[in-house]
Amino acid sequence: MAIQFDPPTNVVLTGFMGVGKTTIGRRVADFVQRTFIDTDDVITARVGMTIPQIFAQHGEAYFRQQERALAVDLAAEQRLVIATGGGMLVNPENRAVMMKTGFLVCLDASPELIESRLKDSQARPLAANWRELYDARQAAYAAIPIHVSVLGRTADQIAQEVIQLWRAST
Repeated sequence: MAIQFDPPTNVVLTGFMGVGKTTIGRRVADFVQRTFIDTDDVITARVGMTIPQIFAQHGEAYFRQQERALAVDLAAEQRLVIATGGGMLVNPENRAVMMKTGFLVCLDASPELIESRLKDSQARPLAANWRELYDARQAAYAAIPIHVSVLGRTADQIAQEVIQLWRAST
């Protein structure tokens, strides 16, 4: 069911790895009939490597440079639904750039849910030390004013809440 609502702002979903940014973002995009962008997918397409390959061959700093450039590019666009990588908006400059043209929502999950989703992850180069990273990123995520919990809810329920919050903000 498409929802008729079309302000020019982008909807930007962020949060820790494994919270469901891509899944929820796709549902939001479907409901509001917008293009969905996963920043990790765009970076892998631009660089021509998987994220683990980028980290192995070029390092995390190079990956973060790619995120910074992409944040600027996406902030210049309108009417997108964007799922960021878990660390993209930890950088305050990226967060500020995306906030200028986007409605930012941080998706929250419990450490137990995150652990269950990451336990066998080979595609996430930072998953091995996820708990330290989770703790280190909490202050950055807290700087985002709008939070939505994913606990005990379906992707459609979460997407609907994001849309309602976005609608109320315009």
